[in-house]
Amino acid sequence: MCTYCTQELVTLSSNLLLKSPEISNAGRHLSAVEFHSVLQDAGKIQDKSNSSSDRRLILLDARNLYETRIGKFQNVNVKTLDPQIRQYSDLPSWIDDNSEQLRGNSILMYCTGGIRCEMASAYIKSKGVGFENVFQLYGGIQRYLEQFPDGGFFKGKNFVFDHRVSVGSLDSDVLGTCLLCGSSYDDYSSRCRCRYCRMLVLVCDGCQKKSPSYICELCKRSGKCVDSVSEMEDDNSEASEPAGIKLVSNSNQRKIPSSPALVNGSRTSKRLRILCLHGFRQNASGFKGRSGSLAKKLKALADLVFVNAPHELPFIYQPCLADQHNSISPSQDPCPPKVCSKKFAWLVGSDYQGKSDAGWTMADVPFDLLQYQQQTEGIDVSLAFLRTVFSQAGPFDGILGFSQGAAMAALLCGQLGKLKGDVDFRFVILCSGFAINMEGFQQGSINLPSLHIFGNDKGRDRQINSQASRQLASLFEDGCSEIIEHDLGHIIPTQSPHIERIKNFLQRFL
Repeated sequence: MCTYCTQELVTLSSNLLLKSPEISNAGRHLSAVEFHSVLQDAGKIQDKSNSSSDRRLILLDARNLYETRIGKFQNVNVKTLDPQIRQYSDLPSWIDDNSEQLRGNSILMYCTGGIRCEMASAYIKSKGVGFENVFQLYGGIQRYLEQFPDGGFFKGKNFVFDHRVSVGSLDSDVLGTCLLCGSSYDDYSSRCRCRYCRMLVLVCDGCQKKSPSYICELCKRSGKCVDSVSEMEDDNSEASEPAGIKLVSNSNQRKIPSSPALVNGSRTSKRLRILCLHGFRQNASGFKGRSGSLAKKLKALADLVFVNAPHELPFIYQPCLADQHNSISPSQDPCPPKVCSKKFAWLVGSDYQGKSDAGWTMADVPFDLLQYQQQTEGIDVSLAFLRTVFSQAGPFDGILGFSQGAAMAALLCGQLGKLKGDVDFRFVILCSGFAINMEGFQQGSINLPSLHIFGNDKGRDRQINSQASRQLASLFEDGCSEIIEHDLGHIIPTQSPHIERIKNFLQRFL
């Protein structure tokens, strides 16, 4: 992989003031066979090194804690270091704090596919004298398991970032353990998360039935504990049925009957309360997780509340290219796992037939990136649903919508006059938005303070064209609308200077 691609795919530090290390100075690549040989000869190497120098071989895992919990390289002759980090951007701090353990030794690094080691090994080598001997597994664990299907020195499963969740070797040993009872368990398919930091945690089926609230080991170390909250976030809640609003907080919780399920952060009277609408085929829990950085940076200003849309979607997956050419062997199962959180939508296509109990089905045709233009039905149901949310869980100071959620929020803005008394808010934030069924609105006709955030022409937003977001922004009155364009793709940017502009916008309503 080229240097440019590596720099684009991974960000070593969340601190933009820190200069990224030069990839050209990355650790030396070792093939899977070479990596295996080094570990195999580790005992001999250590004996020789003890007689000639103090240099030792150290195995360094560059992955996150939840990944290392289900699989890792093991060799009794090699000291292994697990940084136990929540996210990759925490690795530089760990390296800084543990540099003396690395200095003067031969460092053997590995990660899932080799990408993260490029930046991390370059960062270690940038420390200068004593940090020259850094090596990395080319192609990562993935390439190693292809070369050594029996697992070799890798024990357990390799966590992967797709519907498979994890990939194991022919060795069926289970390395992971349940967070609560300690029994052998390594299945992340239920997507259980820490209630504080949202990191994935391993919770066996039995413990999931006993307790819906989990705290990861990192949060426990920092002193956080389970409070008296009896009901927690439910990823499988029926958002379209009156099951009771559930507001999840770090400090308190309240339940309001006869309304859909909500998920939120802590609430104080001094902060703005913002209702967040997720995108198509997402859910409240997932949107909350992906918005964690935003919530953290806005915690002094706003309380974010997340709600599932009313239209539950059937489980449909797009086969990979190999599937479409019938090259998958009968023993392989291309279908995603059976246990999966429900997905929802604010707007649906004319062929929408509601949820299905048939499980996962393969899409008849490839997914169309412009499908959002055909999803124009279900507006009345969503408007009635949001009216209920406001009456049962309000008030809200503003609405934040992402992608299709932004389209729904814009429709709500256009209907404020008709909904007066039932739905009321003071501002809207539309991220990667677009206009649907708003042909009757003229340029500048919506008089409501608005912040529009979307990728510019070079912003690599492959889902929503920047022109569609500009067209939506044009429907709001110029005097009270603001636009933030970025080049970060289909996301809500939290880097500087974008986050400062978001904060400045919200300050106007405190």
